[in-house]
Amino acid sequence: MAKDYQELLDLLDLQKLPKHVGIIMDGNGRWAKQRRRPRLYGHRQGAKSVRSNVELGVELGLKYITYYAFSTENWNRPEDEVKGLLKLLKEHLIKEIPNLNKQNIVLKLLGSEQGLDKGYLNEINDMARQTHRNNGMQVNIAFNYGGRLEIVEAIKKLSPKEIAELSPESFGDHLWTAGIPDPDLIIRTSGEMRLSNFLLWQSAYSEFYVTNTLWPDFDKKEMLKALLNYQSRTRKFGGIA
Repeated sequence: MAKDYQELLDLLDLQKLPKHVGIIMDGNGRWAKQRRRPRLYGHRQGAKSVRSNVELGVELGLKYITYYAFSTENWNRPEDEVKGLLKLLKEHLIKEIPNLNKQNIVLKLLGSEQGLDKGYLNEINDMARQTHRNNGMQVNIAFNYGGRLEIVEAIKKLSPKEIAELSPESFGDHLWTAGIPDPDLIIRTSGEMRLSNFLLWQSAYSEFYVTNTLWPDFDKKEMLKALLNYQSRTRKFGGIA
């Protein structure tokens, strides 16, 4: 018999939560198609799932959640969908910043400035900065993000002296995620079994959880299932348990 939300919550060990959860939000378009609605309708419903899971993260005391919102490859989608996604992010930030501040959440945008209008970029960065005095859970939005581009851009910033002294640990200080711990758990919805250029460097030892649930249906109960699955694993990092 399927467990309800409270039963799942009672099973969770709050002392063994992942410090950082990365989420590849997939399935918005399919969710909308199943309902014979435009793809952007699915994206708007998906934004509600983000809010729901952020609320759960605060309740549980998670430290970091990173949402894959828009990849560098998403520019290849139809123009109206791209414009709609850019508009949706801005609208969602305007709506949610007061709520994020109320919950003491820090918001950070991770990604490239390439292809983005300077005015638009300034607006969304200004909104994110409104949360930077908070000291609670950090929510990262991977927006115009690509793992390969992140690595290339980091290398371009290195001086010859820095390259000569480079280590895997110090290289992380040059990535867009500098100062953020690597994800312990990466969740992907809609059943797809790939990273899609998400946190390539950082996910070297991440645990993966894939669910057939489409992102707009990924509610708090689904998030608890993912966390419980994570807690059932033994992490060895190449060693022996």
